[in-house]
Parts: sequence; structure tokens; C-alpha cells
Amino acid sequence: MRIGIDVGGTNTDAVLMQGDSVVSSTKQPTTQDVSSGIVSAIEAVLGSANIASSQIDAVMIGTTHFTNAFVERKHLQRVGVLRIALPATAGLPPMTDWPEELIQTLGADTVMVRGGYQCDGRVNSVLDEDAVGEAALRFRELGIRSVAVSSLFSPVNSSMEERAEEILSKYMPGVSVTLSHKIGKLGLLERENAAIINASLADLARKVTGSFKNALYVLKISAPFFISQNDGTLLTADQVSRYSVLTFASGPTNSLRGAAFLSGIKDAMVADIGGTTTDIGMLVNGFPRESSMPSSIGGVRTNFRMPDILSVGLGGGSIVRQNGQLTVGPDSVGYRIVEKARIFGGDVLTATDIAVAAGHADIGEKSAVADLPGKLIDAVVDNMHVLIQEGVDYMKSNAAPIPLILVGGGAVLVSRKIAGMTETIVPAYSAVANAVGASIAQVSGEVDQIFFYDEIERETALENAKAKAINQAVNRGAEKAGTSIIDLEETPLAYIPGGAVRVRVKAAGSMAGYT
Repeated sequence: MRIGIDVGGTNTDAVLMQGDSVVSSTKQPTTQDVSSGIVSAIEAVLGSANIASSQIDAVMIGTTHFTNAFVERKHLQRVGVLRIALPATAGLPPMTDWPEELIQTLGADTVMVRGGYQCDGRVNSVLDEDAVGEAALRFRELGIRSVAVSSLFSPVNSSMEERAEEILSKYMPGVSVTLSHKIGKLGLLERENAAIINASLADLARKVTGSFKNALYVLKISAPFFISQNDGTLLTADQVSRYSVLTFASGPTNSLRGAAFLSGIKDAMVADIGGTTTDIGMLVNGFPRESSMPSSIGGVRTNFRMPDILSVGLGGGSIVRQNGQLTVGPDSVGYRIVEKARIFGGDVLTATDIAVAAGHADIGEKSAVADLPGKLIDAVVDNMHVLIQEGVDYMKSNAAPIPLILVGGGAVLVSRKIAGMTETIVPAYSAVANAVGASIAQVSGEVDQIFFYDEIERETALENAKAKAINQAVNRGAEKAGTSIIDLEETPLAYIPGGAVRVRVKAAGSMAGYT
């Protein structure tokens, strides 16, 4: 048996799973110390099912802590940045386009040294190891304890980044080192930015994983725990301590994965309607479609994988206003809906009040919205469906009709068929789809490599890339028998001779022993 948990800004959701069945579920308020909220959620699902903690085989956790910390500029630490690329890239130093307040928070302690590879893995410039050692001494004198390392084309050949880590660790005992090839894709600047973000979260990552460990210790759960990342797969606690940035946007990812699992549909549109926003995304083969565009996080441009998600300002707590023009959101009462909404004795008219007044939901005290005119109710319901319709249209890649799966506590806001959708599905346990998604997360492996089809046959190159991705997933803990390719992308590079093609392959499989 396993437990899936999603720690959100408002609620901590949890489910107890036995095989493919949901045994029990709960929603508990998220607490400031994180740990006690998780304890309450786990106690609730175990108590409801009358299951002892000793029967739990694994715990999977999804969290927004790291995303929120960076966006809100909280709990970040000073970072040293080492770029291995000279004489190339000298005209555009690290953190050039960063928001000024972030530079002040993290420091502008950057060093560029000779080194790096070409796109085919050949040496572009030999690594200046002495300069790396001098950089380490400088960082140590400044009191820096976390360093981000990037190198030219390191996803193709990571040797120089790995050698730099050895040198940094020699001169800076106990230093946290983030290697960019472990996180980002080929673009140097965006990959470097992602590494810097990750390095700034090193201390927080250890504290958060420590809180999770403490929560399980209090409950006497000795089973291993894992943390979900933003591609629907899992990281160990040690991996999160080193690469917490990979959890960014794991909440929407868990919701989409949970929607696929609960509905049994692998290709569909999903709308996760929460208290403040609706996250809309596309399921492809049971996983969120990955964004093909560079992502901006807290004002910083990155290129590490992110799910393609559109956030719409509509949720159960969205405030309805009639000041000359009818509006629904984007502001919301959020977690205070139980005290602010009219159906709960408050004086704020919310989207949930309208759903109750329209007879689409049976929540709270319906008599509190009995005075609302039918014209207003119809107008707000129309408005909400227009917002969902526009979001779905924006996210569709073609005109072919597909199913729409609704999850989240605010799913009651949608009561009509959405144009372009074959059907609208609200599966059982939809309100805790995010926790279900965390509980079924898999282990992945990914290859991002440039092949020259003038030198190697296409079929051979693709088979090599697939084998590497599968082996990487298995080495990380996936069951070999069930690990398969879930995504393959070929991109011709017209500006490079020799039939150069960038090949990206992702494999995923269930965690060995936890199916």
C-alpha cells in the first residue's frame, strides 16, 4: 500500500492507494511548518481505512514549496556562478537579463573560465582547471556554500562540469554544486539560469525534505518516500536535495496524471479547477504535454522541461462583481471561502455561490443565495463557461474534438458541454486528483543528444537514444519490464552541417516494487 500527498498553498490532499484502487482520501489545511499538515493528512487516510502505518510500502509527495519560494523571493541563498565557455560567450555574462532584486538577493558572484565543447562533443576549448580552483577559493572567501556550474554543450558531453565539481569540492568542503546538464537542455543561457535557480534553493531543499522525513518519523512510517517532479515521475529525497528545481509545476502535472488515472483516458484536455485558478493542460499518452517554449520563472528565462499549462483566473473562490460590468475573478477569497462566501455565512459573492444558486452544487446553505436574480445567475454561469471555453480553445493543437476531464474542488463550476469536446468527465475522487497523481508517479530517463545522420543511420541513432533513456530510468529505480518510451522528438539543425539532428527521447516505468 502507498500514500500519495500533494502539499498545496491552501490544502494538503492525501490518498491511500492499494494497487490501482483508492482506499481513502482527505483534504487538510496546509500548515506553516509543513510537517504537521502532512501528519494530519496521513493520520486521516490511515484512520479512515483502519490501516496501520507499518502496512505502508511507500509515500509519494508533491509540493509547491520550491516554486513559491523562488517566485516570492523567500528562503533563497547566495550563489556562486561558474561558467566554463571562454573564449566563447564572453560578451554575455551570467545573470545578464535577471531582475535586479534577484541579483541583489543571490549576489552577482560570477566567474567565467576557459573550456567547453562543440555541438558534436568535440573539445571547443580545454578546461582551465587552475582558474576553476581560483574561483573556488574566491567563493569560499565570500562565504558562498552553493555553486551553479554551466559549460558549453554540457548535455552532449558533461565531463568538464563534472571535473569542475571535483575541484570545487576539494577547495570548498561541504559545498552544494548544481551541474547544469542535470537540469536543462542545450541552450546555454537558459540552462545556466535554471542551474542558478536550483543552487539558490539548496538550503531550503534540505529543510523541506527534512520536514517530510520528520513527519513520517512521527507517524512511525519507515517506508521510503519520494517527491514528484514536473514530468509526472519521481525523485528520491537525496535527488530533491540536489535538484529541487525539477519539482517546479509538479502540482498541475500531478493533477493531469491523476485525471488520466481516474478516468482511464490517456489523451484528453484536463481542467483542474481550484480555489483561485483553473489550470488547463493536454494529456498525451497519459502524461502532460511538455511546453516547447522557454519558460519564465519569477522573471528568469529557463529551458528545463515544464508542462504546457495555461492558468485561467477562475476558481471556486473567484469574486463576482457587478460594478457597471459583470466580472468573475481573477481575484479570489481563496482558502477563506469557508468564511467569506455567502453560502457559508459571509458577505462576498463567489463563483461557488453562483453554482449553488444555479442548482449545480449542493454545498453550504442554499437559502443564503435564494435572493439572487435568475438573470444574474445565468450571466455569471455564461461568463464562467466562456472563460473555460477560451482556455480550452487556446490549448488545443487542432480542431479535432477530444474529451474534457474536470478535476479539483471547483469542478462543480462547469455544468454545460464545452464546444470542441466530445464529452465532459468528472471522475470519482476528482477533488484529490493531484494526490492520486503523486501516488502513481513513475521513474523516468531522458536523452537529449545531437546525431549526425551523415555518419550514423537514423534508425541506429534512434535505437541508441531509446536504449540510453530506458537504461537511465532503470538505473534510477524503474522496473525494466514495464519501462517504455513515452516521448520522442527529432529536430533537424539546418545551421549545422553533416545532417545534424537533435534527438530527445523520454522513457518511464513504474517504481520497482511499488506497483
